Amino acid sequence: MALKSVHAPGATPLDPDEIAGLIPGFVTTQEELNLVESENILEAEAWLAGARRFDVLDDGFARALHKRMFGKTWRWAGHYRSTEKNIGIAPEQVAVAMRDLMADVRAQIESQAWPVPEIAARFHHRLTRIHAFAKGNGRHARLMTDLLMRQCGVPPFTWGRGDLVHAGDERTAYIAALHAADQGDFAGLLAFLGASDRGEAA
Repeated sequence: MALKSVHAPGATPLDPDEIAGLIPGFVTTQEELNLVESENILEAEAWLAGARRFDVLDDGFARALHKRMFGKTWRWAGHYRSTEKNIGIAPEQVAVAMRDLMADVRAQIESQAWPVPEIAARFHHRLTRIHAFAKGNGRHARLMTDLLMRQCGVPPFTWGRGDLVHAGDERTAYIAALHAADQGDFAGLLAFLGASDRGEAA
């Protein structure tokens, strides 16, 4: 039986070829998929906890992390998407955009262009806007952002202290803040992430 997906607002639908890349054959509902992906992500977090060293600002690490997060769920995990989506840049631009993002953020940190929480918030926003993978971009971008902040010696964000995966008020506020950032207004995103509460963001 094929997977019957019910996407939360703002989530990206998969095309038939991407759905065919599902590894666990018993998964037929979104709820079952959420459970399998969550277990896969826990394994990725355990891998991170045991990793001696890694560089978040490396596009190879970004791909490796996505594969660790979703590699037991999707055959294409860790590979940049090759299809157009309802959000995100053109697929042929993804690889260059990811490399540019990593170089830009590295330069921002070195030059102290903004406080680290604001750099991290902008990093997160660009990751979600690029939308590098067929699925899991929000969860991947949040974990990448947490890792960047830890690498910089700063505590990670609170992420609204709610559920950002399923439909609800927290997810709605989060997506609204990202949409505002699309227009250059980062105030809502910084407030949602708790960066402005620290008095560190401009």
